Amino acid sequence: MLEHVPRWLGAALKGVRAGADKLAIVQPGLGSFAALDLRSPAFANGARLPVRFTADGAGVSPPLFWTGVPDGTDSLVLLVEDPDAPTPSPLVHAIMWGLPGADGQLAEGAIVADGAGGEAGDVGRNSFRREGWLPPDPPTGHGEHRYAFQLFALAPGGDPGETPNRSNAVAVMRGRVLAAGLLTGTYSRGEAAGIGPIGATAPA
Repeated sequence: MLEHVPRWLGAALKGVRAGADKLAIVQPGLGSFAALDLRSPAFANGARLPVRFTADGAGVSPPLFWTGVPDGTDSLVLLVEDPDAPTPSPLVHAIMWGLPGADGQLAEGAIVADGAGGEAGDVGRNSFRREGWLPPDPPTGHGEHRYAFQLFALAPGGDPGETPNRSNAVAVMRGRVLAAGLLTGTYSRGEAAGIGPIGATAPA
């Protein structure tokens, strides 16, 4: 959708961004938490996302894996946000609630609407109010966008209901986060950009 924004408008809005201070992982009240190790075999932390995972390619979600989930974890939540979107709040690209509370992984393309063949866990609503993965689609000329993959290990507690949105999820997470991990990929349109190194290989 945003690929149709004219370059001049994207460039004019270059300074208009939601801000990294609004990402879920930095919000007060989530709890005092340890670090999780969240990675992808498809891209390194801070590197450019391969086109395959964006609106310019197949638009599937990237593979992820994680380690270091602490004892006492009841479940995991994945939240993917774009803090560089020209919107009041970060754009939500994916929510997965109720992932098993242990070291694990998500295969490529796993973030799809419930019942469409995805992995275990309840897939919530992205900023377009749809279940599943919202492929990165930054305006041409707006500059580099960061896509923050945030994984939270939760202690037992409440449930945000079926197909939760960001507000529901963050409200139920408050005070329950035992550990969290952050993996950032980048993407832009209309600018020269290298692909960058591939991330670590997922464990067998």
